[in-house]
Amino acid sequence: MASDRKTNRPPISTGYDVALLDLDGVVYTGHGAVPGAVPALAAARAAGMRLAFVTNNASRTPSAVAAHLTRLGVPATADDVVTSAQAAATLIASKVPPGSAVLVAGATGLRMALRARGLRPVSVAADKPAAVVQGFNPEIGYGQLAEAAIAVRNGALFVASNADLTIPSPRGLQPGNGSMIQVIVSATGVAPEVAGKPEPPLHREAVERTGAKRPLVVGDRLDTDIEGAFRGGADSLLVLTGVSTPRETVLAPPSQRPTYISGDLSGLLQDQPVISELPGSTSERSWGGWTASRPSPGDPIELAGYGDPVDGLRALCALAWSAGQVNAEIAGPALKVLETSF
Repeated sequence: MASDRKTNRPPISTGYDVALLDLDGVVYTGHGAVPGAVPALAAARAAGMRLAFVTNNASRTPSAVAAHLTRLGVPATADDVVTSAQAAATLIASKVPPGSAVLVAGATGLRMALRARGLRPVSVAADKPAAVVQGFNPEIGYGQLAEAAIAVRNGALFVASNADLTIPSPRGLQPGNGSMIQVIVSATGVAPEVAGKPEPPLHREAVERTGAKRPLVVGDRLDTDIEGAFRGGADSLLVLTGVSTPRETVLAPPSQRPTYISGDLSGLLQDQPVISELPGSTSERSWGGWTASRPSPGDPIELAGYGDPVDGLRALCALAWSAGQVNAEIAGPALKVLETSF
């Protein structure tokens, strides 16, 4: 029988000094706030948790991002924002001499980040850049990409701010920088070094800029936010307001399994269980009104219960992950039950 048992754990916001929050799909989508995000962040702040906003989007400056957040009702300054443009500039500065020319295939955020690191942004291959950096820019055109390709073919270091194949929007998923860098990759045969999530440079940049001692990474994507936390040795909270789905979460490989799961940012204020520590055994896990069970190792997982479907997802993940790498055949029946509840 499903158990209503919950623990007396304090909200997870009390266990971490800084929340390293992704933006798109977590705090906002397009120009509007994700429902519930503004009051949840205000409450987490009031409880003593510092907030930092860590984004793979390199198109805007930290000041522009902070202004956007403030307009939405989440007060922020440029110092609260860490971008993949900053991480890319730090990465390049560690590999080329000070004052080097860097060809930019991207937007203003990249140019300002490079200048802050003592590098000189340029626009044409004729300037003999030591490096090329590409970041998301919805206005990017053939000319920029062609100049970048020429410079890379001439031996310039190639760095990408991030490799997200898609970005969320009110109209659905759209091509991200990861899709756009393939133009240069195809033209040159050179793959870039990537600064953004899930690669370590952006996580390091965020920790160093915030001085976090015990950060919690909060994101909506298993392949960037959650894997980035895993590579950086940090705990993570997956929210289901953006890209990754419950099905993808259950079937995630070990490097993409979050410490916590929540429907939205209100999870920061809950007595969140560590998924791997949910009560039960290797054949049964329960949380809230839900129980995931597996009569024998060769059987599919079953899920039954009531109440918050996120509790069902937590129980299902705990059991599935305890068995190692789970597949759709093993988790299929339970996923069908879960997906009708969301």
